[in-house]
Amino acid sequence: MKTALITGASGLLGKALSNHLIAEGWTVRSLGRGPEGPGKWHWDPEKAILPVEALAGCDAVVHLAGESLVGRWTAAKRERIMQSRVQGTRLLAARVASMERPPSVLISASGAHRYPADGAVQDENSGEGEGFLATVCSAWEDAAKPVEAVGTRLVNLRTGMVVSKYGGALAQMLTPFKFGLGGPLGDGQQWMSWIELSDWCHLVTWAIKTESVTGPLNAVSPEPVRQKAFAKALGNQLNRRAILPVPAFMIRLAMGQMGEEMLLSSLRVLPAKALANDFKFKAASIETALSKSL
Repeated sequence: MKTALITGASGLLGKALSNHLIAEGWTVRSLGRGPEGPGKWHWDPEKAILPVEALAGCDAVVHLAGESLVGRWTAAKRERIMQSRVQGTRLLAARVASMERPPSVLISASGAHRYPADGAVQDENSGEGEGFLATVCSAWEDAAKPVEAVGTRLVNLRTGMVVSKYGGALAQMLTPFKFGLGGPLGDGQQWMSWIELSDWCHLVTWAIKTESVTGPLNAVSPEPVRQKAFAKALGNQLNRRAILPVPAFMIRLAMGQMGEEMLLSSLRVLPAKALANDFKFKAASIETALSKSL
């Protein structure tokens, strides 16, 4: 029986992945800030606390932990977003690199916002974008690199917007859309790179098992959509009109830099590596994804 350790296991992605791996016969451990218990280990990256016993005997580690991006990005919030990712990843990588028998693979989270948000098509070979999130993603990925020195395969999982009613952006959109108050954000022409939750779980599991997959891996659907098309598809799924736009200036006024980079940026990212290695998406279209999710 294979064993996986997941950080951030209490979040939307961590819970879904834990259940998915268990259903596939894996033993799943979690590493979090809460108290220890059966299969649960405590860590504190700020204090460099991470028991190496949590990693002992693990075949795979999936590192998802990090400060939520939701909320106005004050200087203190930006620092927490950055340090929660870099400190935790650096500590985890150091522990793995110190082991006599390290895990065979580390799947370390990153984001699709690592790429230029200019609406041009991006894949795993594309360069780094500008802005706070791109800087965070690059530092996050760099912090994981020490594991490669001990032969642990490293996959940097660049995830787009995850489509799920249980959390994330879609869950926050549902209430206004259900009351007929939804619509495009800004002019609605910006591209959205997204992935349905169960496809994300299948992709991570596939990456764990596929030894030829290394380095950056885009966790996005092969069919990015413009934000206006997403709003229309969501309205159709809920049998509601989606014609009330939220002007860009209001998003910038209310949310500042977070609104600019997360809601108004234009990310057109393709999962080139997954497709080249014959991964099959079960919810490639946004209509299928919303139908599965709602």
